[in-house]
Amino acid sequence: MTSKILQYNQTQLEKWWNDYRGSMLGWAYLDKPSPVVLTTYYAKMVVEGDIPAGKNIILACKRHLRDLERQGDEDFPWVFDEEKAHRPIRFIEKKCKPSKSVNAQLILQPWQHFIVGSMFGWVHRDTGLRRFREGVVFVGRKNGKTTLESGLADYMAGFDGERGANVYFLANAQVQARKLYDESKAMIEHSPYLAKRFVTTRSEIRFPKTNSTIVPMSVEKKNKDGENVHFAVFDEIHEYKDYFLISAMKQARGARLQPLIMYISTAGYVLDGPLMDFIDNGKEALSDYDAHVDERTFYYLASLDKVEESDDPELWIKANPNLCLMDTVNLISDYIKDKRTPAEYATWLTKQFNIFSSTDELSFVTIETINKNKRMIDEDTLLGRSCIGGYDLSETEDFTATGLEFKLDDGSIFWKMQSFVPEERVRIDKNPERLQEWEKQGYLTIVPGEYVNYEYVYNWFVEQAKKYKIQQINYDPNKALFLNQSLQQYGFNTKVVRQGFTTLGGPMQNMKELLLDGKVVTNNNLMFRWYLNNVKLVTDRNNNWMPTKQSRNRKIDGFAALLNAHESLWENLNVKEKKARIKFVSLR
Repeated sequence: MTSKILQYNQTQLEKWWNDYRGSMLGWAYLDKPSPVVLTTYYAKMVVEGDIPAGKNIILACKRHLRDLERQGDEDFPWVFDEEKAHRPIRFIEKKCKPSKSVNAQLILQPWQHFIVGSMFGWVHRDTGLRRFREGVVFVGRKNGKTTLESGLADYMAGFDGERGANVYFLANAQVQARKLYDESKAMIEHSPYLAKRFVTTRSEIRFPKTNSTIVPMSVEKKNKDGENVHFAVFDEIHEYKDYFLISAMKQARGARLQPLIMYISTAGYVLDGPLMDFIDNGKEALSDYDAHVDERTFYYLASLDKVEESDDPELWIKANPNLCLMDTVNLISDYIKDKRTPAEYATWLTKQFNIFSSTDELSFVTIETINKNKRMIDEDTLLGRSCIGGYDLSETEDFTATGLEFKLDDGSIFWKMQSFVPEERVRIDKNPERLQEWEKQGYLTIVPGEYVNYEYVYNWFVEQAKKYKIQQINYDPNKALFLNQSLQQYGFNTKVVRQGFTTLGGPMQNMKELLLDGKVVTNNNLMFRWYLNNVKLVTDRNNNWMPTKQSRNRKIDGFAALLNAHESLWENLNVKEKKARIKFVSLR
């Protein structure tokens, strides 16, 4: 439901904002530094509902409060030290100076007290060393990320009590890493206290007293080996497509007693990169407290809980904890205007409200829809059941996908999928670690050599036929002549599925309806999730949707194989057929 605030005229909007902001002053946001650390205070206010927050922030605050009850237990050796929590906060407020104002003072807000206080205040009861080795901070744009990152970098380089501490600003592009570095450098140069103690150059900031340094680094830089990483801050991790730079920094922590790696980002459009893994891991750790998962990583995941909340500016604070310090009146005016344009609205959802989406609203399904389909079943219950096979043969040197589609008793479908890729393709892939992980999980078979011999597909179906009743195997005839002949000689029934709207328009629409209803079961096959993320809709001259892949490297073979199988199954699912609005082109 749209908030009446969006209907206000300028005068009404300004009055509402002054009243709202005034009601928050002194407890939800500050106009002067707090004399005490507010980590626990913020957690209590969020849990009690006094400060609006999304469900993942509420869970993070509950985690902190429950940790306080457990602190020092035999199985939980961590304690919360308020002095250590407050020390970097005081440093930033008293010693660092904002680079774009002469007299202004930095004031960390309660939500920033929660983040910094948590990462620095939780320590081992015996050694006093920090509990958290990594921190994931997920907030909307223009929430003061750069200032916080820069202030912490200055603190870690010179005032954390460590000698030879190397600090790295890391980004996907060198220009972004330089932006963080330049802000840190400017903070130092604007502070008489810090300017006397640091030596700044164009490429390096040095703290001679402890022989510590701050340097920028990016994926673009050829030499990505770090040494003695004491603090590394990754900015806009949503842009990363692989773990190469992340792994390099992690491996460089070995010589340090209490290193800290921090990832700060908004949402983005790379839906199969590290950030998605971090978000999923964070949600698991926060939602299942008693499992004690990932207790050495701090998570602050701020976002709207539902798309509909974007129409209520009073809830924007869920994704924008610094809302009271933002130019919110003009933000609202811009939002009202931009919402009329789908592409601009999608950017607002992604960047300001931290709701993941594919590149634009033309994606086949959204990440929220994909997440509806995480149901698990016991595959042994399918033994002996009937199913339809499907396969998609791409170029022999690329991905090939096979699968079996089962109709479940509740009208859902189960898709059992296997993919194949040659070793040479893995070698040149931008994210080979991901492919190797999928191999470990059983989703992918990496075959020797430079191409996929189709005997692997043949043998897979033969093995599956020993467990299931494969009624038919559907296929796109492109490059499938010899494989189809072999399957028929073995005794399989096969069916050609012509790639076009007449054949696949109905199955495509029905598949989307199943996904929207959460009725596609894959036992959370992460490789199929990747395939599905990569399916994009484009429009023809008549404004009809047509599916294709997002880009050359965003493969959809597993989805194409499912669609081929679904062509024979969809009309038997007792789902009322609706007029298809999607026109189809070849998925190649």
